[in-house]
Amino acid sequence: MKKKKKSIHGASTTLYLPKFSIPISHLAPLALLILTFAPLSSSSSPSPKVKAPPPLPVLPIPSASQLQWQLADMALFLHFGPNTFTDTEWGTGHADPSLFNPTRLDAAQWVRVAKDSGFSRVILTAKHHDGFCLWPTEYTNYSVGSSPWRNGSGDVVGVLAVAAREAGIDLGLYLSPWDRHERTYGRTLDYNEYYLGQMTELLTRYGDIKEVWLDGAKGEGEKDMEYFFNSWFSLIHQLQPRAVIFSDAGPDTRWVGDEAGVAGSTCWSLFNCSNTKIGSIDPQYSREGDPFGHDWAPAECDVSIRPGWFWHASEVPKSGLTLLDIYYKSVGRNCLLLLNVPPNSSGLISPEDIKVLQEFSELRKSIFSHNLASNATLVASSTRGVEDSRFDPYSVLKEGIYTYWAPERIQSDWFLYIDLKESLSFNVLQVQEPIHMGQRIVEFHLEILNAYKEWNKVANGTTVGYRRLLQFPIVRARYLRFVIDKSRAEPLISYLGIYYDQFSVLSNDVSNATRSHQGSLYNSSQFIHRIVVNSTQIASM
Repeated sequence: MKKKKKSIHGASTTLYLPKFSIPISHLAPLALLILTFAPLSSSSSPSPKVKAPPPLPVLPIPSASQLQWQLADMALFLHFGPNTFTDTEWGTGHADPSLFNPTRLDAAQWVRVAKDSGFSRVILTAKHHDGFCLWPTEYTNYSVGSSPWRNGSGDVVGVLAVAAREAGIDLGLYLSPWDRHERTYGRTLDYNEYYLGQMTELLTRYGDIKEVWLDGAKGEGEKDMEYFFNSWFSLIHQLQPRAVIFSDAGPDTRWVGDEAGVAGSTCWSLFNCSNTKIGSIDPQYSREGDPFGHDWAPAECDVSIRPGWFWHASEVPKSGLTLLDIYYKSVGRNCLLLLNVPPNSSGLISPEDIKVLQEFSELRKSIFSHNLASNATLVASSTRGVEDSRFDPYSVLKEGIYTYWAPERIQSDWFLYIDLKESLSFNVLQVQEPIHMGQRIVEFHLEILNAYKEWNKVANGTTVGYRRLLQFPIVRARYLRFVIDKSRAEPLISYLGIYYDQFSVLSNDVSNATRSHQGSLYNSSQFIHRIVVNSTQIASM
């Protein structure tokens, strides 16, 4: 008999794992496995006639608006304005408004492209750093009202709001704090009043706004300016209570710290907003979050489909496979992906961008449309309550965060046995937590029963949160074991999926194999190294 000693949360437990001497095909039903491996149920289990209450949430937890934001997975950013016509990224604020004349502008096309590609939210640059406003504001003449588009009577924000509402797509707006045109910029009180006046217009004219996006971007040598962020945030929440506010430091969702769409392999939604200054952040802290954070402020990963943020005729979009890799590193790491797809100078999303978005959508559907574990037999190390379907392990096969597997409260070992009923090939693990109960899992791993009838680790990861996607070299197995090694409280799993990705290519860097169990773990295809141990490949991520 093989003896394995394991320490979890400082408590040492000893598990006795028998060494199988019969062919895998002749293994007893999975129920027999649990009798062999699982610890006995606690004697304090409630009576079968009395339901066990749900576990206590672990603070902090998301607000209702933060939950809705997280469930969206992806949003489409729309950088559009005079820069689109001047072939620049940061306008000077002196471009003639007559340059803005998108002769074929069709906001319904933008929304349709977003919806068809799986995006449930669009965010428009209502005002970028050049100060030009895409709505007819009453606070400056530097707007669409001074342009030839629709004879000066157009309203880009207005037409997009109507199109989004009709399509059932959420609308967000970006109002840049840095304004290179406005004469009051640099005069603290005057400009803060100006900014709040424009913000009030945007949040009272166009119906529900689900996200307000602002940042601390500003070029070197520009005027000093103090922004009254707390006043801004309070007004936004007052006028649009269902909106989330994005900035470098929250308060509702934070910047991930780069413009590549890449989160840390460890990524907590927990954060200390008060420790971060908008416009001056610690990129590592933003990428990883804080397991001891007092605020719920999940990361948003912004990246452009093209090299620039505004449309430029000379640029070409990234490939669908590149977007898939970004998806693994953003959505697959407990974040929301904000993908910028800029309309062109005619006012339409370009055909080449649409083609890439279609490829990206088809790749995701091909990989994630069928969970290979959907018909599996599951047995848990323990289950909260007695015969309580609310916390049953089979809850992990139901999509959505509001049903979940919960183990017994007084346990130190947490795992799920999975019998796929036949030997299958796979290379992606998806795990989700019911984040309305707090983010809990610190470390976990996946094992398979190999040809030597031994459990071998094939992938391991740290945080889970709303969604965690782990890639690893292709393995083939029937019996799997998902193990939670460390958790802030008893772990809760709302979804578990096993998938086969035939498109992503994993590197085979043997020189790094010796460091596979020592360094940081990355869930990134370019950082995955293949190592052969007992005929089983282990992915270090």
